[in-house]
This record gives sequence, C-alpha cells and structure tokens, in this order.
Amino acid sequence: MRRFLLVAGLLATAVGLLWIGQGTGAVPWPRSSFMVNQLQWAGYGAAMAGFGLVLIWQSHQ
Repeated sequence: MRRFLLVAGLLATAVGLLWIGQGTGAVPWPRSSFMVNQLQWAGYGAAMAGFGLVLIWQSHQ
C-alpha cells in the first residue's frame, strides 16, 4: 500500500505541476492544449499537486 500511495502521489504532483505550468503559460506544451494561459487550470493544478503531496506524506506514515 505504501508503494501505491507513493507512486500515485508522485504522479499526481507531476500532473499538478504540469497543469500549473500550462495554466500560467510557463509551459505552453502541447501548443494545441486548451489549458495554456487559462488560469483556472493553475488552480486545479495547485489542488492536484497538493493532493499528491498528501499522498506522498501518507505513504511515509
């Protein structure tokens, strides 16, 4: 269970950081993405990254 939480947390954190980058326009990849320069996706990314960090923290408990 610990390994699953760690892997899920790492993936969620990585996806959240990508969404933050796309939402703020810092990572305009892929160019055709509807999330580029859409600030609400930066908020969703922050929530996802936070959730991922909680999963990582729980994997070490």
